[in-house]
Amino acid sequence: MTNKEFGLNDVVEMKKQHPCGTNKWQIIRMGMDVRIKCLGCERSILIPRREFTKKLKRILKKAENED
Repeated sequence: MTNKEFGLNDVVEMKKQHPCGTNKWQIIRMGMDVRIKCLGCERSILIPRREFTKKLKRILKKAENED
């Protein structure tokens, strides 16, 4: 299994699409659980980090780092 490095505000693609029809999500909170927001309908869900890493397909866009 490959190690997928994801961070806050990254745009990711999940294995299953959301009922609204889109498959793009933005990570808006990280911790023991990860909160992601659907970029189609703006709904957010909170899922355990372990489940999130299983369901993550790929990272579409990394967040801009502000130094």
